[in-house]
Amino acid sequence: MSGVIDGYVSQFSGSFSAAVLVWPLFSLLLTVPFLVYLYRRDGWLRLTAVFAIYASVLYGAGLVCFTLYPLPTGDSGPGITYGIPPVLDPFAFVPAIAQGGVRAVLQLLFNVVLFVPLGFIANMLLKLKLVPTLALSFAITCLIETAQLTGLFGMYPYAFRTFDVDDLICNTLGGVLGWALGHLANRLILRGSTEVPPVTHQPGFVRRCVTFMTDALIINVCYVVPRIVIVVALRVLGVDASDVGDATLEQLHAVVSMMCFVIAFVVVEAVVPWRTDGSTPAGLFYRMSCEVQERTGANRALFYGLRAVVLFLVLRFPLFVAPPLALFYLIARKMPYDFIPANSTRGTSDEQGLSSCVEG
Repeated sequence: MSGVIDGYVSQFSGSFSAAVLVWPLFSLLLTVPFLVYLYRRDGWLRLTAVFAIYASVLYGAGLVCFTLYPLPTGDSGPGITYGIPPVLDPFAFVPAIAQGGVRAVLQLLFNVVLFVPLGFIANMLLKLKLVPTLALSFAITCLIETAQLTGLFGMYPYAFRTFDVDDLICNTLGGVLGWALGHLANRLILRGSTEVPPVTHQPGFVRRCVTFMTDALIINVCYVVPRIVIVVALRVLGVDASDVGDATLEQLHAVVSMMCFVIAFVVVEAVVPWRTDGSTPAGLFYRMSCEVQERTGANRALFYGLRAVVLFLVLRFPLFVAPPLALFYLIARKMPYDFIPANSTRGTSDEQGLSSCVEG
């Protein structure tokens, strides 16, 4: 398995390769906080917003890699034994176009286009106004240009890329154009009601299946990503897989993957729905709850325990468990764990309250 993953990693090259390699780690660190922020801001999450966040993280990784990668290597060259002088003339692009022609124009346009997605994201996803978007675009491009000028903030003794004032102008302009495109898209797209739909506690079979498959995808991502991160980390550290040993590497992969699978499964299928009235992460997107009736105490714990066992068996043995489980639902119109009753104490209190009202 490690050889397959290593082969997958080695097929990429250049800046885009670096962006793809660091994207899973960036996703783990950034995507979840963004989802929490959007959920607290809007009260619910659209599935399109999740894909937009993943695309935004990939764009951010690509932006860093295209502006700073490749880093200086060897014993000489820019950043090691000499630096690249900065270009402080804000109109240096004029003679550059006169000399370079189409190539210089394309470079100028590329610097503008590079930051258009940032402005679009700021408008559509973060819902920032024009002035904050302008400030954000300028701050990010200034940070990148400063990193180039200072040899990645002192990591290298000399600048290994060109600090160009025109880049500040073009990148900031690109962010503003992206914001304008997002503003235009908001005006052209026909939007329905912005009212958040209610969460259903009686989901149908199709919604249950789609939600379960989405949750399974989240779990599988948390299961696969650590294996890729291990391979990438070994490559970055210069460790040869043969030095570690195939058996040891396979054991490391197996232990890390199993730990990540168990943790992800428990969080997705137990912790999150327990805290959100029965809605798993995908249930938040599709506005459904797995609790068809209210339970508390021991009955609720038994419900989630039996549900976890059933779903775990479906994930581990799908061909043997999924068909009979689907047949069971089509006949009974419920999942096996849905037959766990509500608390008897609640039912008794409800009956006592009803009888007291009748007597009154």
